[in-house]
Amino acid sequence: MVATKMTFSLPEPLAAELLKTVPSRNRSKYVAAALADRLKADQAALARACDIANSSEDAHAIEQEFDGISADIAESWTDASAR
Repeated sequence: MVATKMTFSLPEPLAAELLKTVPSRNRSKYVAAALADRLKADQAALARACDIANSSEDAHAIEQEFDGISADIAESWTDASAR
């Protein structure tokens, strides 16, 4: 796997804990695993939020209301005069 070198700033207490706890030869792998876990959790939380929103009766009613608006548009923006 190709690696990309990056630079990050960490709060001093967190950096000190990382340096104290994780051996230098394992730090990149440790940070990559922690970041992967956090990204996976964030993506799962977003998917759950989307599922909740998509199953909402209120959201479905609003979506249907917006779908009806496009049929009511009388003129397109391209016909509007320039300012």
